[in-house]
Amino acid sequence: MSSLAGCRPEVIVVGAGAAGAAAAFHLARLGRDVLVLDSATFPRTKPCGGGMAASVQRWFPFDLRPAVDTVIERVRFSWALGDPVLAELPGEAPFWIVRRSRLDAYLIEQAQGVGARLACGMAVEGLETTPGGWSVQVREPGGARLALQAQAVVLADGSGSRLAAPLGLGPRQPRFAATVSVELEGPVLDPAAARFDFGLVRHGFCWAFPRQGGYSIGLGSFVGRDGLEENAVLAELLPSLGFSADAGVRTRGRLRLWNGHYPLHGAGLVVAGDAASLCDPFLAEGLRPALLSGCEAAAAVDRWLGGEPEALAAYSAVMRRVWGDSMAWGRRIAQVFYRVPRVGYQLGIKRPTAPRRIAQILSGELGYGDIAQRVIRRLLLQRS
Repeated sequence: MSSLAGCRPEVIVVGAGAAGAAAAFHLARLGRDVLVLDSATFPRTKPCGGGMAASVQRWFPFDLRPAVDTVIERVRFSWALGDPVLAELPGEAPFWIVRRSRLDAYLIEQAQGVGARLACGMAVEGLETTPGGWSVQVREPGGARLALQAQAVVLADGSGSRLAAPLGLGPRQPRFAATVSVELEGPVLDPAAARFDFGLVRHGFCWAFPRQGGYSIGLGSFVGRDGLEENAVLAELLPSLGFSADAGVRTRGRLRLWNGHYPLHGAGLVVAGDAASLCDPFLAEGLRPALLSGCEAAAAVDRWLGGEPEALAAYSAVMRRVWGDSMAWGRRIAQVFYRVPRVGYQLGIKRPTAPRRIAQILSGELGYGDIAQRVIRRLLLQRS
């Protein structure tokens, strides 16, 4: 018999990544009976640049720094590896680089420390409503199937989620950015500098984040359906970092981009993280909205279980206000910038105030709405 047979938690969290682990921690800390299901076994690797603002620390009562590989002090922007801009990050907006294998495992350990349970190797195949909440259909590692009952469910099953859209959560047809991640082991030129290049990738950019013992490299294309041509891009990028053109372990993927305002809740149900299509459509930031949504989802579910019927609708409203409204402007900037990236680099990135503005956006001090109208007007005027 399954070890989960007869298990009836108050909340089932589907996915133990950043959003799911954050939700599980806060729910368990509030005294809720929480079961986290994940198809993988921890610790597990996950393709991700791993960049996040240190400002996320304010959402957690424990120190996140044990999961941090590198503290970024400056950013190097370039156009096709030339025409560089080196910017020191302001002290109030530091940037962290983490390995997802370490961060996710650390967060779920914190959740377990306050009472959440974790079941690995559990593939969630569907959800059905019941008179008491939800029935979660699970396939165990050996292939056996069982149905788990819970009053509420947090969906946090990542960019590849097939559960959210059929339940009316997020966009029915998500928009994706094509990505390639490369993990490099070897010497780092400047361990305190993150690199962004806007000239090598058509309709996108590439990044190189230093971490302990190497780099996390990423390529992303955000407009249109052009291929990344990753071999040609990496043949230029990697030698500039001191590596051979064929170095590193490469993984293709997709980022589920923010693409409009949609409900993120249902009856006893919320979606968080990448499954909620929260990734920044301009700078590809995904970790901060994942952690933010996990924390907000937990607070909403706790209030809903406590008898506040409008708490889950309030979660959708909060995420729209604190994240979606900014991303609506970020999408507009991306649509203009990545169609005329050379102009965007000259008129945007190379402006004296741009690095600080980018740092403030990544830290949450500013939203895209604070700069969007000026940026879009400048780009459109130059384009015309």
